[in-house]
Amino acid sequence: MKTLGDLQHALKRIDGRGYKAYKEIVGVYDCEWLTLCVDHVQGDPFAAPTKIRVRVNHSISRLPAELWTTRVRCVALRDFLARTVHGAIQALPQRPRGIGKSGLISIDVGGQEILERSAVVITESWVEARMEVGLPASGRTILGKHAEAMLCQEIPRIIQMSLLWSQLPQTMCREHVDYAENYYSIQESLAAHGLVAFVADGSILPRKSGNSAQPLSLEHATPWQSPDSLHVTFELPNPVKTQSGDMTRSMRGLGIPCGITLIVGGGYHGKSTLLQAIQHGVYPHVPGDGREYVVTSSDAVKIRAEDGRRVGHVDISGFIRHLPQRLETSCFLTDNASGSTSQAASIVEALEIGSRVMLLDEDTSATNFLVRDARMQALVKKRDEPITPFLDRVQELFQDFGMSTVLVLGGCGDYFDVADFVISMREFHPVDVTHEAKEIARTHPSLRQRETSTAFPTLCARIPHAESLEASYGRKALKITVRAVDEIIYGGEVINLEAVEQLIDVSQTRAVGYALYLMKQRFMNIQTSLREIVSALESVFDQEGIDVLSPFFQSGIYPGNFARPRVQEIAAALNRLRTTRFYQVR
Repeated sequence: MKTLGDLQHALKRIDGRGYKAYKEIVGVYDCEWLTLCVDHVQGDPFAAPTKIRVRVNHSISRLPAELWTTRVRCVALRDFLARTVHGAIQALPQRPRGIGKSGLISIDVGGQEILERSAVVITESWVEARMEVGLPASGRTILGKHAEAMLCQEIPRIIQMSLLWSQLPQTMCREHVDYAENYYSIQESLAAHGLVAFVADGSILPRKSGNSAQPLSLEHATPWQSPDSLHVTFELPNPVKTQSGDMTRSMRGLGIPCGITLIVGGGYHGKSTLLQAIQHGVYPHVPGDGREYVVTSSDAVKIRAEDGRRVGHVDISGFIRHLPQRLETSCFLTDNASGSTSQAASIVEALEIGSRVMLLDEDTSATNFLVRDARMQALVKKRDEPITPFLDRVQELFQDFGMSTVLVLGGCGDYFDVADFVISMREFHPVDVTHEAKEIARTHPSLRQRETSTAFPTLCARIPHAESLEASYGRKALKITVRAVDEIIYGGEVINLEAVEQLIDVSQTRAVGYALYLMKQRFMNIQTSLREIVSALESVFDQEGIDVLSPFFQSGIYPGNFARPRVQEIAAALNRLRTTRFYQVR
């Protein structure tokens, strides 16, 4: 077994040589308390950085077993440790070390959400941090002394500060792990309480700005206070500190029931802010975020209009029939969907993979998809209108498919007739106005006519063709590149995910791209439906971890930059890949 001393000698030997000589240091190096693995060396100073792993046995790390013996707690601990590694890297003095990525040390770390990541791995025997380093060079000449300082001095110092229990902020670490367990306890209990979401009293929902995920400061924010008529209390597995400083194992807040819930109110009073908090409540947030106890059903999907998206053989006939030129809507195919057809397709796609909660905002919906009022019905007769508005299907979707809806509205009172609950936002305070809204609907009846004449069609399965997910491009057998959180280059195609609003991390998006490739390789055949594929994929993630997403994993290049996505976003990417071909099975 090689030692860190051997690595030092190797770096001294190749000092001043051409950059490709760095390939000689690939290998595993031991010292008394850690193991350094150099898995892959970059080809030049401007290429993707070198991949390393640093492993510490639990006999050295002394991480308390109760922090990682369940899956939920282990994920939260891994998230916390990745953040401490990142903090230790940031604490290093910044020194110029050559050109390109020379001197870079980084680890994949998250924002406000706690996600399962491949950056830190914990087993029964050891904890491992996976990092990237830019090996130093002047031009194409190796700077061996700088590399020796990075790999043999700074990396061990970073690990000492971040993976050894004696060096960690232990109280913060325990709170981080306990909080995540509390969050998942509430999430798993939502259905038993007949709820789709929960917003704890005292939550701070507004963010600093439109491009920031950080919470608005307490001096400018209004803490959430639930109305008595909709409040619910959850018992927690771990105690939390109240605003008065006492400890409690119960959490009180607003419960959003299953069914049809409207969020109404004037402009700038917090309607869309509440919906945004709910849509991101499918993930736990870091303690102190303000939204850490906003908890949403794990399968909730934000639905919006998406002009120009691809729709592949989706039965949207429940919403749209008899299009001009006799376009078929029971197996609708287009590369340029309208706002209404795209929104109809997204709802059916969500139903198809088993989601049972929809989140919609009037501002990002197609108006003609949401409603046709009485005056428009009088002017444009139903025989000339192919769209059956969502208003006339929303109750049916809940009654027949169990699909709940949370809908933000500012200008359409016709939904009062079908709503189960109505919450009014008044200067960021929620008020239960269900009774008032129902009384208004009774005393001010709508003159519009219901436009459904047939039942919503039975869901059909779609089977994707494996050959339509070709990921090669030119001479490259595999090309998957992520340029932003909302864009994947898959083979020769660009997948636009701008309207998939619950993707919140570039590492998630990267995982989505490779999940498509994994689906193609392992799960697609002529008899496997999309729902069965994503279910199988979820099981693989649970059993094998997200390392399995890397096509190079078995050859020893361990991925450190994946964050686990939901199957809802994986399916959304597949549906938007323009080469994907489906056939229906009824």
